[in-house]
Amino acid sequence: MQRVLGVGGIFFKARDPAALGAWYRDNLGVDLESWGGAVFRWNGPENPSGTGSTVWCPFKADTKYFAPSDAPFMVNYRVADARAMIEHLRANGCAVDDRIEETEQGVFGWVMDPEGNRVELWQAPKGQ
Repeated sequence: MQRVLGVGGIFFKARDPAALGAWYRDNLGVDLESWGGAVFRWNGPENPSGTGSTVWCPFKADTKYFAPSDAPFMVNYRVADARAMIEHLRANGCAVDDRIEETEQGVFGWVMDPEGNRVELWQAPKGQ
């Protein structure tokens, strides 16, 4: 059975993403990237190379990226095989997007949960 490996990212709407990002940077020490979000590397004693990461990013309040969900957030889950996970969800009768996107950041697919929240599935590029 296909399953989630971990949280790949947390995305949420903000009235002023740059100001909110600056607040997190100044008050919580979140190291912002030039694109406005942050990447938390999974390094530690058991993973000194830091292979893997979780992305954190505020989006503009009027973003359509979470559509068709009206929720102010979207969670990205890391999976081993995005296409297989989408097929698994489709076979279970879940509302999955027909579109699967492949970029240099990996393979992405989307599904709506029963409460109308958009869920992003992410297969990291090889070596990450």
